[in-house]
Amino acid sequence: MTTAYGSDHDAGFNGDFSDGYGGDFRTEGNGGEPARSLEEWNPTEESVRPVRGRHRVAKQRSGLARSSTVLGVGVIAAVGAGGMATAQSKPPVSISVPDSITENLPDAASLPGVGALFSDDSDKDASEDVTATTPLTSAGITAAEAEQGRTDAGEALRARILQQAEQQQDAAAAEAKAAEEAAAAEKAAAEAKKQQDEAEAKAAAEKKKAEEEAKKKAEALRLAKLAASYAVPTSSYTITSTYGQAGSMWSSGHHTGLDFAAPTGTPVKAVHGGTIKSAGWSGSYGYRTVLELEDGTEVWYCHQSSIGVSVGQKVATGETIGRVGATGNVTGPHLHLEIHTPDGTGVDPMAWLRGKGLNI
Repeated sequence: MTTAYGSDHDAGFNGDFSDGYGGDFRTEGNGGEPARSLEEWNPTEESVRPVRGRHRVAKQRSGLARSSTVLGVGVIAAVGAGGMATAQSKPPVSISVPDSITENLPDAASLPGVGALFSDDSDKDASEDVTATTPLTSAGITAAEAEQGRTDAGEALRARILQQAEQQQDAAAAEAKAAEEAAAAEKAAAEAKKQQDEAEAKAAAEKKKAEEEAKKKAEALRLAKLAASYAVPTSSYTITSTYGQAGSMWSSGHHTGLDFAAPTGTPVKAVHGGTIKSAGWSGSYGYRTVLELEDGTEVWYCHQSSIGVSVGQKVATGETIGRVGATGNVTGPHLHLEIHTPDGTGVDPMAWLRGKGLNI
């Protein structure tokens, strides 16, 4: 009789288990000897004798086929469980199967729902085969991540997201820093330009001021030199009438010269060196002397009480040429002085004398 264990046993065993499957069992026989416990049986390849008989071989093969199928599905389930454990950051469970069983396992490609994952095409690239056999939990993991020990797809995705967020944050910070530096540079450039403009304006103002001062000094020097060669026409005087002054006492309606009121007999002097062009009576001007300068300018001395020079005579600056008087159309003793340009146009004597460096 073949038991569920498929092994030999004592002849006195009548087939009844007294304590369920796998428990101790007793027999009564062999002259009523007390029942004895069977020792635990651990079959090995050497202790198990090959099963003989056609019927038994077929029966055992059928049981082995069913057991192999169940075991194969169990192995796949275990592998899947190991992958799930890996996805949950748990260490994988290793499963060892005896060689006698693995030799009879069915081909994985023939299992329902699994064969589609395999291909008989032997021409595919090795990279495609590696991808097909890669566990689902490591899908999408780069070589760098694998080297860093990241074998969990979820953890790798999380790491990538964090890395991308950090990169975006760094890029935003760099952009903000660049904008801040650009604004600071623009502000610094504007400030530098402002300072440069102010410095240039200050330098231009100082230059202009220096030029004006230099011009004034040059003019003062020129006037000083002129003053050395020009003289005031009389002394002890008072200005009573100026050039252009309106009034009915003048036939032209306005005054054509500059009046120096002084006592009669006060010396009249040549304002600059020149030649006496005329000297004598001249109607309403009384006694008049005309001095022509080197540039053709004429200086008229009118209302003199006496004339001390003659026509054609050359005189020097400050030389006495006559005396203050009250001849002609006058109201009192004074020197009426007129200045005429080379073309005969009358100009303001005060301005002309001051232009020669004289203080009137």
